[in-house]
Amino acid sequence: MNRKLISIVTLAALGLALTAAAPQADLIAAQKARIADFKKAPKAKPHLAFVSNGVADFWTIAKAGATAAGKELGCQVTVEFPGGGLGDQKRMLEDLVTRGIDGVSVSPIDPTNQAEILALIAEKSLLITNDSDAPKAPRLCYIGMDNYDAGVMCGKLAREGCAGGEVAIFIGRLEQDNAKRRRQGFIDGLLGRAADATRYDEPGKVITEAGYTIVGTWTDSFDRAKAKANIEDVMIKHPKLALMTGLFEYNSTLAVEVLKQTGKLGTVKLAAFDEGAEVITAIKDGSVLGTVVQDPYGYGFESIKLLHALNQGDMSMIPANGIISISAKVIRKDNAEAFWKDLKAKIKAGKEATAKP
Repeated sequence: MNRKLISIVTLAALGLALTAAAPQADLIAAQKARIADFKKAPKAKPHLAFVSNGVADFWTIAKAGATAAGKELGCQVTVEFPGGGLGDQKRMLEDLVTRGIDGVSVSPIDPTNQAEILALIAEKSLLITNDSDAPKAPRLCYIGMDNYDAGVMCGKLAREGCAGGEVAIFIGRLEQDNAKRRRQGFIDGLLGRAADATRYDEPGKVITEAGYTIVGTWTDSFDRAKAKANIEDVMIKHPKLALMTGLFEYNSTLAVEVLKQTGKLGTVKLAAFDEGAEVITAIKDGSVLGTVVQDPYGYGFESIKLLHALNQGDMSMIPANGIISISAKVIRKDNAEAFWKDLKAKIKAGKEATAKP
């Protein structure tokens, strides 16, 4: 009797799993059907949205790209920065759907717990992701880099500039797909391990390997005051700290600030992430090892470009694997000035696109 009961429960669970899997495929198919209809009747001036996962200079650059694309393509663009975390992003997305938005590019904060709202967007509009993916959601495409590979690049940068010692990792949150992958890539790159994106070192575990001791990972949920306090506390508790990394833009910016205040800029090594102005300045003067940069301007521009094409009935931009890859690159002292000049030109173009005629 018990075996029979177990079999029934197992079959029921399998049935639920299959039922849960079906809506994703159905919602993707429904979006593609709507796009096919747009080929017959293209949207003249679609209203498109770009939604970040927080507030940071990184996203200001992405906004410049999104607005520039909107101006070039003649579509209306709304950019949203959720400063209040998961609940705030959910509210913004719900509001966009209520307003009848024609397409959304979002960097999901916690895709597992946002399955319902992501499905709603796919049901009522068109859904793509940027920066941080939600591969189990009914999104049509992901635009961004491979965050594990980018993390490895940052880890190798750190390894080149620091031969060993105590290491601290600072990052906004670990619920996001990009954060998990980026952190693990950094650890594997620093320790010289063979690449394995499925590996996962627990955040609370001290890792002693290859001459390094990773003393921990500190998160702050995009609270800049907490992020700064994390860095200050770690430096007090670990006076022999040799290296740190800030894996979100503001983490690296605040690391430069704290290191300056404590007189340890250049002594405690910093392998940074993203393109904060203070970080680039410190790279140019040789006090920071370098930074791994994404292309937030490209994330914004390509998101609006793709959503606009979909509203014209054109799916040709979406690769077979559903990923538009925008590779990361390492900025060191020798290429920092050229990178900064190009970035400022893009930001200026974005501001001009936003300005009223």
